[in-house]
Amino acid sequence: MSTLVLAEDAQFRPPAVGDFFLPPIFAGVTKPMLLAVLSVVIIAGFFLLSSRNAKLVPSKLQFVGEQVYNVGRNMIARDQIGAKEFRRFVPLIVTLFTFILVNNIYGIIPVLQFPTMSHIGFPLALSVLVVYPTYHLVGIRKFGIGGYLKNQLFPPGAPKLAYLLLAPIEFFSKFVVNPLTLAIRVFAAMFAGHMLILVFALAGEYLLLHGAGLLKAVAALSFSAVIMVTFLEALIMVIQAYIFALLAASYIGAALAEEH
Repeated sequence: MSTLVLAEDAQFRPPAVGDFFLPPIFAGVTKPMLLAVLSVVIIAGFFLLSSRNAKLVPSKLQFVGEQVYNVGRNMIARDQIGAKEFRRFVPLIVTLFTFILVNNIYGIIPVLQFPTMSHIGFPLALSVLVVYPTYHLVGIRKFGIGGYLKNQLFPPGAPKLAYLLLAPIEFFSKFVVNPLTLAIRVFAAMFAGHMLILVFALAGEYLLLHGAGLLKAVAALSFSAVIMVTFLEALIMVIQAYIFALLAASYIGAALAEEH
């Protein structure tokens, strides 16, 4: 591993991929696993508390809960799936949005400070085991397997010879690429963002403790970068949760559409 020597007998070890693989806490259970379970408790508790004793004039907590639900229901599910069929998918879309959002936000919460989605297994499981079978199964259920494959692989209006090229591309895109890119997008954003925060935080600490002369002053710049990157990362965390739910809804909408 490369090192940066800034003071006598002192070396800076930058964060690496291995730092994201935390040792088990007990019986093979790791911190990301516990955080994923905790997120379910947090989300369930939030919606139960915000909907308890609901009133026409909402309390602050009820208002926040309604707005979060509104994002999943109206801004994502209804817009992407369509007013006719979106209602049955609202629980799934709201769950995906809130689950990913909470697990992303862990990355900027003191003590916890680990975005669960920076482990590829979590977004991959949501994409391949939840979203992928959902949109294919609802499409097959509506059109039958033959009709569904025809809708997905043979866009109407194209010359017949073009289908020799279009059909394999559409198959690869919708049956292979879509679930992978859906998972990789949120994983890459969370991994890169957390890595940047680690780099600036560790570099600032090292410069402050081991740097000589002006290098100690540079530590202040590094810590300032941590703050700026943290605010930027907070925005990206929300956006990535929204995009994941948005794409999931768009895939479902495309599977149910009569024509493409």
